Amino acid sequence: MQHMRPTKVFDTYWRFAAERQAIFYRRLEGTPGFWTSDPILQNYRFTNAYRAADRVSQYLIREVQYGAERSQDCREIFFRTLLFKIFNRIETWEALERAVGSIVWEGIEIQKISDTLDALVSRGARIYSPAYIMPSPPFGYSRKHANHLALLGLMMSDRLPHRIAQVNSLRAVYEILARYPGLGPFLAFQYAIDLNYSSMLIFDESEFVVAGPGALDGIAKCFSDFGGHSAEDVINWTVDRQEVEFNRLGLKFETLFSRRLQLIDCQNLFCEISKYARVAHPEVQGIANRRKIKRSYVPDPRPLLPLAFPPRWQLEIPDRFAKSRERQGSLFESLH
Repeated sequence: MQHMRPTKVFDTYWRFAAERQAIFYRRLEGTPGFWTSDPILQNYRFTNAYRAADRVSQYLIREVQYGAERSQDCREIFFRTLLFKIFNRIETWEALERAVGSIVWEGIEIQKISDTLDALVSRGARIYSPAYIMPSPPFGYSRKHANHLALLGLMMSDRLPHRIAQVNSLRAVYEILARYPGLGPFLAFQYAIDLNYSSMLIFDESEFVVAGPGALDGIAKCFSDFGGHSAEDVINWTVDRQEVEFNRLGLKFETLFSRRLQLIDCQNLFCEISKYARVAHPEVQGIANRRKIKRSYVPDPRPLLPLAFPPRWQLEIPDRFAKSRERQGSLFESLH
């Protein structure tokens, strides 16, 4: 696009994406020792280059959406997906299933879920992931999780799963979700992407994107001027340019089993470069005025889990990775 002025952080964006993806494959192959010589990636937490490859997204797809004996009725998929994603924390989901059994909308006791969450909070357990800022919907309850359960209950009573299953675009899914209190543009888009992993929807991830606050900051660091174009235009342009930019910088980028970076992935990478640049380029100002990366990298002691991607993506896993998965379980866990 004309009149766009990239900064040095724009080159770092592509280097970060290439190295983060290389770490992904080194882990998959069971490479011993350090997975990277980059001190920033060694010391701080960053998501994978591909959103669907992150540990929580993998758990959502494998266990919550497509798990054995999980109903593929649109009401059940929607309820499970939103209940999981509101908290975005595997430990919370598993605690709920221990308390109430396999989570099924038909006949579920919302009060029992709320009571279980009350008990977890009373014991000092963290029930929300720190990945997203989760405002409390205005339903009048004293605890945030009770308000979120009321929001989910409202969505179900509004027959939202059936309405969403009948729309003809990812944007339409987003627009319906964005009307509900307490979500806002960023969460509505993230939930639309999550629902689109399931068998409930079949939209292409390349058709629509919403830039979140972190991505806006990353874009501001990558470009001193983007010529009056919207942040979403910049993300679309970035997706289109990916092969050109990797080649320009002499970078080897191995795609996700032949799947190019999609809009959601480049959006997330702008969010990650916003953080990475705080250390790599502290002199470059964004719009968030944050100076430090808050979350350090701590190795996760939990075993790696079998990989899962939406079946309609038809990703073919090369033999060298399949053999490694037999040895170590799977790599599909982000550095967090």
